[in-house]
Amino acid sequence: MLKKIVYQGVPGSFSEEAAIKYFGAKTERISVQYFEEVFVEVTEGNGEFGVLPLANSLTGGVYEVLDLINVYNLYIVGEVYLPIKHHLLGIPGASIEQITEVYSHPQGFQQCSRFLTSFSQWMKIPYFNTAISAQYIKEQASPNKACIASERAAEIYGLQVLKPSIQNNNHNYTRFIIIGKEILESDNNDKVSIVYSLPHKAGSLFQSLSIFSVHDLNLLRLESRPIPDRPWEFYFYVDFTGNLLADRTRFALELLKEKTTYFKLLGCYKSAAID
Repeated sequence: MLKKIVYQGVPGSFSEEAAIKYFGAKTERISVQYFEEVFVEVTEGNGEFGVLPLANSLTGGVYEVLDLINVYNLYIVGEVYLPIKHHLLGIPGASIEQITEVYSHPQGFQQCSRFLTSFSQWMKIPYFNTAISAQYIKEQASPNKACIASERAAEIYGLQVLKPSIQNNNHNYTRFIIIGKEILESDNNDKVSIVYSLPHKAGSLFQSLSIFSVHDLNLLRLESRPIPDRPWEFYFYVDFTGNLLADRTRFALELLKEKTTYFKLLGCYKSAAID
C-alpha cells in the first residue's frame, strides 16, 4: 500500500520535493493549504506522515511550524535537507522588461532580495507559497506578472525561466521535518528534539544546558519562542545528538525534567546529510 504523505502547498512546491526526496516518488501525496492542516490530517489519520519546513539556512526558523509542533501530539520521525534554488518564472514569450508584478512566498522574496533590489519598480506580492505563485501566474497568463519558484514548478505549470538561480546564496538549504503519530525507535537514530520551559530565575538555562555537556551530548540547535500569556518567558527548543535507546540520553533527559517547569519530547530520528 502506498504511503499517504501530507504537505502544504500544491504540486511543484519545495515541500512536495522534500516529500519525494525522503519517501520516493511512489507515494500518495496529499496537498493542503495551511501548515496546521498538515498536523490535523496526520492527527486524524488521513495521512500517515506530514512534511513541513522547519528552518532555512539563510532566513532562519519557520516559527509557525515550530509553535505547532508544541501544540499537537505528534512526533518528528525524520528530516531531510533540500537545496533551494529560486528562479524567476513567467509565461512563455514574456520578458523581464515587461514585468510589473512578482509573486512568491515571503521567504522567497527574502532569499532573493539582492536580485530584487535591481528591480525596485516591481510590486512584490506575498503569496501562500512559491508553487501556488507559479500556478497563479499560469492562470493569469499575463506577460506583466512573474513569480519566484522552483524549476520543477516551471515544468509542472508550463512557465518559462526568465532568470535562473536568483537566490542570494547558492548554499541555500531548507530543513524539512517528517511528522508522524509515533516515535520510530531504531538503533540508527542519532538525533533528539525536545522543548521545555524553566523557572524564571538566574542560572536556570545554564544549568539545563550543562546536562548535555556532562553526558557528552552534542547540542545542535537552541531556539527560544515566547510562551503565550506569560510575558518574557520562553519555550526552549533543543536538538542534540542522542538516541532514546542509549542510557546516557535517557539519564540526561530525566535530569533535565527535574529542572524544568514544562517538558515535551518532540522526536528521536536519524539525522539527514546535507547534499
